[in-house]
Amino acid sequence: MADAATAPPPADASDRPGPPRGFAFLPWLLLGAGSFANLLRGETPDPWIGGAGLLLFNTLYIAVVSRAWCPRRRKSRSTWWLLAAQGAVTCTLAAGYGDSWLLFLPLFALACGTVLRGRVLFPVLIPLSVFAGAVGWAGGEGITYTMTIGYGTLMSGLMASALVRLADTVRELDGTRQELARSAVERERLRFSRDLHDLLGHTLSVVVVKAEAVRRLASRDLGAALAQAADIESVGRRALIEVRDAVTGYRAGSLDTELDRARSALGACGIEAVVRQSGPPLEPRTEALLGWVVREGVTNTVRHSGADRCEIEVRGSSHEVLLEITDDGRGGAGERHTAGTGLTGLAERMADAGGFLDAGPRAGGGFRVTAGLPAGAEYEREGGLR
Repeated sequence: MADAATAPPPADASDRPGPPRGFAFLPWLLLGAGSFANLLRGETPDPWIGGAGLLLFNTLYIAVVSRAWCPRRRKSRSTWWLLAAQGAVTCTLAAGYGDSWLLFLPLFALACGTVLRGRVLFPVLIPLSVFAGAVGWAGGEGITYTMTIGYGTLMSGLMASALVRLADTVRELDGTRQELARSAVERERLRFSRDLHDLLGHTLSVVVVKAEAVRRLASRDLGAALAQAADIESVGRRALIEVRDAVTGYRAGSLDTELDRARSALGACGIEAVVRQSGPPLEPRTEALLGWVVREGVTNTVRHSGADRCEIEVRGSSHEVLLEITDDGRGGAGERHTAGTGLTGLAERMADAGGFLDAGPRAGGGFRVTAGLPAGAEYEREGGLR
């Protein structure tokens, strides 16, 4: 799993997929060694023109293929002009001198393959291959050499195009991998923030309620006040354990435990708690999510409702599990409905698990939270429910 603290750093040019420099096709210039040898031996007519043409061809070839690995430079208008100039020089040298100078045609086809794409490539390579064969045949070369030049010209262009396409694909896959890593980090941060909200929001609400109860009871019933203080200590210890579990990335909650905590929190606020359960035993991982719903729903009731009574009902079957939390609060329904950050996060979790969560005011007053899950929903260690 990606580190939740920092996103992976972007790759620099030296870490980029594919050739680290734009000169991977330069060794192919050795095909022109025969023409250079002819110049040195004086076997080429007008050697100064041939030498200038050889120098110009090599310069244009290097300028074109060095742009092959950068899509922005490869698609620029200047690259197309350089390629056109190289084509004019290549055809002139091949038609004028023949023999070993014909090998510049496969080199030009290779340069075309690094720049051209899709429907544009074949209309250039096929006429160029035919031209290479025709020039070779007109120069008195044998049928074997003529076919080799034509076939080599075609395959050089296709091979170069395939290599550049492969490098582009690898680069795109690397960018996608980095984006997925960043997305994984963001999902982990969101999961962690939701867990902390659900854990600490409920715990702190219970602590505040029980601290108020201690203050009210201290002057009248010291024993009851001490019992509430002991509950605060117990809640704090449990919160420490739960925060540690959340930091490790997994928390398997128990629905029965959350229901007991809900009774205690509601009772400390003077709210009558009614809990009903029916149906077959639930999967432990299903209980974990429903425990989050109970925790968040009861926390909202304690904070905002001003209710006298809160009912929590769990109904299970072989196909679906439903949880309903209702209260008879006289205020705060609108606040809970519009500002429910915890409920929003829970709704996302329920949706990921194939379930649902609805929350809103009841007809006649009060507030209702309804959650449903398919039986047997699974909980992933790193991603929550699925």
